[in-house]
Amino acid sequence: MRTKFKAWAEPFLNENKEYSLTDEEIAQLDNFQLEIGSGKGEFLLRMANKFPNEFFVGVEKNVTCAGISCKKLVENEVGNAKLLYRDGQDVVRIIKDNSVKNILLNFSDPWPKKRHHKRRLTSVNFLNEYRRILKSDGLLIFKTDNVDLFEYSIEMFKEANFNIISVDNNYDGLEFFDAQTEYEEFFRNEGTPIHRLVVKK
Repeated sequence: MRTKFKAWAEPFLNENKEYSLTDEEIAQLDNFQLEIGSGKGEFLLRMANKFPNEFFVGVEKNVTCAGISCKKLVENEVGNAKLLYRDGQDVVRIIKDNSVKNILLNFSDPWPKKRHHKRRLTSVNFLNEYRRILKSDGLLIFKTDNVDLFEYSIEMFKEANFNIISVDNNYDGLEFFDAQTEYEEFFRNEGTPIHRLVVKK
């Protein structure tokens, strides 16, 4: 489901920089929740409201989605969430060691063609960085509707020697530390099973 380009998105991001983080700021940040691929920000907004004592960072490379996310944070006067309008691979490289409480991956682009698998957020290109930035008790929590991506991700985490905590092929959405995304609501209404994986380094 592609998001139609919105010309107002980038100017809105520029006008509301207090809701964005610079590279310098993310490089110094500690003890936060990281969502890579935050889309239109519904998960980010809901989690920030549900857990006011946690600090959330959403990373999104699509300017329209980032703008929509920012608009939600502004309109709801959210004080414990900020955005990075950047590619996730660039962002994880500048985050300091052992600083992320949990990494949250929700309905990531499945990149179905094999030649594009290296772009997947659960590819080997990312896993070493995830291990480096996660705190010792931190979790990576991954949700998707895509069976191929889910099975691929399980194998990638196994090969990288992550500890698999849980595998759920028909996730009911009832875990306390969670919220629905726009995609999740759509897929649940369609009757599509949601797959959820939790790993630890």
